[in-house]
Amino acid sequence: MTVLTEETGKVAAEQRPPARKRHAGERIWAFAFASPYILHLVALAAWPLLASLFFSMTDYDLLSSPKFVGFDNFTRLFGDPVFWRTLGNTAYFAVLFVPTQTALALALAIALNQRLRGMALFRAAYFVPVVSSWVVVAYVADAVFNPQTGIANQVLGLFGLPAENWLQDPALVIPTLAAVAVWKGVGYMTVLFLAGLQAIPEDRYEAAKIDGASAWNRFRYITLPGISGTTFLVLVLTSIETLQSFEQVFVMTDGGPHGASELTVLYLYRQGFQFFQMGYASAIAWVLFVMVLALTLVQFRLQRRWVHYA
Repeated sequence: MTVLTEETGKVAAEQRPPARKRHAGERIWAFAFASPYILHLVALAAWPLLASLFFSMTDYDLLSSPKFVGFDNFTRLFGDPVFWRTLGNTAYFAVLFVPTQTALALALAIALNQRLRGMALFRAAYFVPVVSSWVVVAYVADAVFNPQTGIANQVLGLFGLPAENWLQDPALVIPTLAAVAVWKGVGYMTVLFLAGLQAIPEDRYEAAKIDGASAWNRFRYITLPGISGTTFLVLVLTSIETLQSFEQVFVMTDGGPHGASELTVLYLYRQGFQFFQMGYASAIAWVLFVMVLALTLVQFRLQRRWVHYA
């Protein structure tokens, strides 16, 4: 048995490496473990971001060398009526999509937050569209909204209403696309809300029952504040997703009819990969990036007024 004395403590301290060497070794190991993410960030995020900023100030067609033109692409962009039309389409899509998906996801999460037999099967069923590709979803949407054989027009016929050309009517195409997008994405947001609901301590509800609070008041004063952080996350993710929407429109309508469903990212794709105006497409990408960043910062600023972390 070793007896620790002041002398043995001094010897042990002398045998340990200096603090500077220990810290240097820790930094080396920390950098080694973080290096895969750092390389991923530089190669797939930081470098393409800086490259696109350079290309946004050039005339570049992917075939010849880029020619520097300064801010000409941005000047052209702000005077481009097609760009403003696509921006209006994107805003209209967001106004329909964001609140609808958020409210429906919360309602589904409350319904699925029950201790009933077979509830896990229902939760999985709502998540199936999330992991399905947009090509598969487009086939499902065609079965519902096809003007000749679709279920939607059959339902309208039961009430004596005329059939609609859902994806070819300029007034209906974006609401139809928003409905399909909600159906595909609501399962993911439901899972987030479900996690938020299950994180609320049960004793809060028990205390409210003792005090005689109604179900509405328990929902208003316990559930909503308890999931306010989750609601904020859902709103941020959904808003960013909306401004970046591409696959759905590309697969289902290709921007038609007559540009009524052409969103900004689809317009960016056309300029870059169909018309080979990569400099102009990069300028569109940067304007869209600034818009997403500004919207996110506004949401973070406003969250102080209604989000409660406890």
